[in-house]
Amino acid sequence: MTAREMNDWKTCPVANSFVKNKVGRRNQIPAKDIAPVGRFPVVDQGQQFVSGYCDDADRVIDFDLPLIIFGDHTRCLKYVDFPFILGADGTKVILPDKKIYDPKFYYYALVALELPSRGYNRHFKSLVERSIPLPPLPEQKKIAHILSTVQRAIEEQERIIQTTTELKKALMQKLFTNGLCNEPQKQTEIGLIPDRWEIVELGAYFQIKHGFAFDGKFFGSSGDFILMTPGNFHEEGGFRHRGDRTKYYTGEVPKEYILSKDDLVIAMTEQTSGLLGSAAFVPESGLYLHNQRLGLITDLDAGHLSKRFLFAVFNHPHLREEVAKTSTGSKVKHTSPTKLRAVKVALPPTLKEQEEIAEALATTDRKVATAEAKKNQFQDLFRTLLHELMTAKTRVHEIEFSTQHQGAA
Repeated sequence: MTAREMNDWKTCPVANSFVKNKVGRRNQIPAKDIAPVGRFPVVDQGQQFVSGYCDDADRVIDFDLPLIIFGDHTRCLKYVDFPFILGADGTKVILPDKKIYDPKFYYYALVALELPSRGYNRHFKSLVERSIPLPPLPEQKKIAHILSTVQRAIEEQERIIQTTTELKKALMQKLFTNGLCNEPQKQTEIGLIPDRWEIVELGAYFQIKHGFAFDGKFFGSSGDFILMTPGNFHEEGGFRHRGDRTKYYTGEVPKEYILSKDDLVIAMTEQTSGLLGSAAFVPESGLYLHNQRLGLITDLDAGHLSKRFLFAVFNHPHLREEVAKTSTGSKVKHTSPTKLRAVKVALPPTLKEQEEIAEALATTDRKVATAEAKKNQFQDLFRTLLHELMTAKTRVHEIEFSTQHQGAA
């Protein structure tokens, strides 16, 4: 710690920062007894804040709140201030000593420790060997308020993403079964579709070009080109950046396998479960490479088929189910251009209708993208503030106003 920090704040060993709590085995529930619905939430060491529910009122922890849940295997930390039941596997319950710690500040102080992973080994011993800052209680409360404000902003963007994603699914189902004007339906070999739509083979109006097998020895953490893979496909369809998992390529590149902006590429290999056959538009020219796990849409008959509507078709759950039926491979599923193009789909009779449907769905995609960008900004802000505030490099009186402004944005 710096001289400034040492003069202003004390530190406290984690082992001395909490007191004994009343939680016992009677309050725990084995994973097999956790239900998808119920009266009381179950909190365990998993990534999901609530893992399920249980109706057994005798197990409920409604005392000593708030409590901190620490995943002995996962290192997950959770601040719980509501009645709950404890998951039995690998959970440690921590009751901060409220004489010296504000519980919410205490939670953030533990989060800031960033314990290194020891795999599926236990981590509680490593936690109690560390120390955390011990500012005066009034300053703790202000720090907790600032970090909570940013965290609420993150959660709000997550709610927008979830709500809009669910809206898109419902909208897609409505448009592909009722059309734009709630028109009469007809039963077909692929299910109910609008009466004026026709059934065609997916590849009736385009070709699919396979990618290049780039040599793995030229992959690295930096380079002039990025290898685009099915890992770049968003769960709901579309492109996503892979962050620090991005694969750069430093070897020689055939020019015909450098992708251009708005090229439409298809996942021919299931790198992520359920995304085989999904589609994404390339976001930038001259940067991304077309590898053998992707198919590139070429020779599109733009007079009969809108590229944006085709993007929507590829990302429809029904199509993914049909593409999955064409796949082979025991460990990694994959399909072929021939099999993919033979899948049957429903097509609106006019380009105008296709474009209107595509635009309606794209509107929800843009809203999700905006919320994800805001969420990322708030997450970056949270990480910065957590570090700055927990090391006293920045003090609360220096940022309180600007943080409230960010949280209200």
